[in-house]
Amino acid sequence: MTNTSQKMIIVSGIQPSGNLHLGNYFGAVQQFIQFTEGNHECYYFLANYHALTSLRDGKRLLELTRSTAADYIALGLDPERCSIYLQSDMIEVCELQWILTTVTPMGLLERCHAYKDKSQQGIPSDHGLFAYPVLMAADILIVSANRVPVGQDQRQHVEVTRDIAQYFNNTYGDLFTIPEAYIPENVATVPGRDGRKMSKSYNNTIELFAQEKEVRNQIYSIVTDSATVAESKDPDKSKLYAILKLFCTSEEQAYWQDRFRSGGLGYGEVKKAIFERFMEKFGPARARRKQLESQPEFVDEILKRGVEQARKAGLPLVRKVREAVGIPNN
Repeated sequence: MTNTSQKMIIVSGIQPSGNLHLGNYFGAVQQFIQFTEGNHECYYFLANYHALTSLRDGKRLLELTRSTAADYIALGLDPERCSIYLQSDMIEVCELQWILTTVTPMGLLERCHAYKDKSQQGIPSDHGLFAYPVLMAADILIVSANRVPVGQDQRQHVEVTRDIAQYFNNTYGDLFTIPEAYIPENVATVPGRDGRKMSKSYNNTIELFAQEKEVRNQIYSIVTDSATVAESKDPDKSKLYAILKLFCTSEEQAYWQDRFRSGGLGYGEVKKAIFERFMEKFGPARARRKQLESQPEFVDEILKRGVEQARKAGLPLVRKVREAVGIPNN
């Protein structure tokens, strides 16, 4: 397990292709906040170039990009302790992607699961999807990150980044830091309303900043089995309990486990508890998010400051890369 007490350079991005949900928070944002509270150099970007592989509505993408930036700030990412920026504002990242593409073997990309999965499903795949891991490598390498917090499903892309960096270093000299994936042991996959992994692509999310009525509807639509109130239920097999325990202390988890096993517990009572705890936990963030709706210039300033910090870290490396490959620095 990575020792997070040592200073790290951390980078992570999220595609603004849908509204933030519980899975995003407990799977990523919560850890991002913890990193900023340590002695780490943190870069968190909105991956709007990556989002183009799945979202082909320009107006909607722009709207989601701005709202996700406000979501990050409302949830507690402190712009005084980290850099929050748009991927598209880090314009050198596309140049770096092209340079990295020239040393990346086709076979390496053909083995990537995102591309293979869609191809095997018969879904048309484009060059953006195929080259996605190279752009991700550029995002990571440009700020010399040595740790990349990701879920298990993204581990392969960090390994690809390591391979690409090593191909470049072997060809042109040791310019790139070789990053490591950081996957916290205690981060569980958050189940969605249908029991699958919570994901925007499955349309099974519980959104952090939806209207209260909509949040209630989403929680109460979580699929359950046909067990009666009187029956004993196994909490370890319950997707409903898996969501509830995210909001509970260890003592509270023990209480609910006993309630599940003892019988006499209706699923409606559990859903009510989830809703109440959701509103309690995210109430302050939801109020802050509402304030930010009337402060777009404040969010824009944070994004501007964030990309300035990221470019300050990345431009010296880009200049060295240009020199190494024979591209003039103007």
